[in-house]
Amino acid sequence: MFLRQIVVLNATHNYDSMEVRTPGEVAELSLKVGETKAQTTGKTPKLLILSVLAGCYIALGGVLSLVVGFGFPEATAGNPALQRLLSGAMFPIGLVLVVVLGAELFTGNNALLVPAYMKGRYGVVTVLKNWSIVYVGNFIGAVGFAWLMVYTAGLTSPDPWHTAIIRMAEAKVSMSWLTVFVKGIGANWCVCLAVWLALSGRTLIDKMAACWLPVMAFVAIGYEHSIANMFFIPTGMMEGADVSVGAFVFNNLVPATIGNIAGGALFVGCVHAWLHLRK
Repeated sequence: MFLRQIVVLNATHNYDSMEVRTPGEVAELSLKVGETKAQTTGKTPKLLILSVLAGCYIALGGVLSLVVGFGFPEATAGNPALQRLLSGAMFPIGLVLVVVLGAELFTGNNALLVPAYMKGRYGVVTVLKNWSIVYVGNFIGAVGFAWLMVYTAGLTSPDPWHTAIIRMAEAKVSMSWLTVFVKGIGANWCVCLAVWLALSGRTLIDKMAACWLPVMAFVAIGYEHSIANMFFIPTGMMEGADVSVGAFVFNNLVPATIGNIAGGALFVGCVHAWLHLRK
């Protein structure tokens, strides 16, 4: 009888733990997350290390999506959507690591710092300082990973990956400024929706699923994520892509970053704060 009661209690506890948070509860939780990030902003060395790690994690997702997505040229030659689907299915490991391990990602912070700022918990200087430090750390992590763990390791030296990363880098800097900007909005709208969904979950599986679906969608669609491009374009440049530093920065990184801020801060942070925290 006693054992039976324990089983019933455990079953009830597991059932409760599986229930996701409501949109209002997620918005309230985002306030606490934003305040924690604001406090970490005052600890620059810690924030920078967490940001470098996030850049590495996104780069890991990038190289995995490259290796798998372009690793079946015969199968994807006549099925271009298959290549995008394979790449999209692999890339979310980066955000999963960021969310679960507590790293600092610029694009995620675009949304997470906004609700508490709108409630007056801290000022705009704190938000901009956090974004700036995290952005620099993400860049260091993504480019460092690209050089050490991909280029030096020779992962992109053989075909089909050599040709694929070169074409990818050149294509990303060949789009119009407006196109990259709009695609940047779409990318971080998806990424921050993934972060919001992860806040609603209570288990590891919840958070992994929440990160995977929207991120897979933005990669498969072909949106532009600034931190991911800190990996893809420099890796292509290392492999010989006809891309200058100026083209990388001004043709892609700048419009993608501005678009990412709009997609995360406005479309997710502001909207959900206005909907659920107006009182």
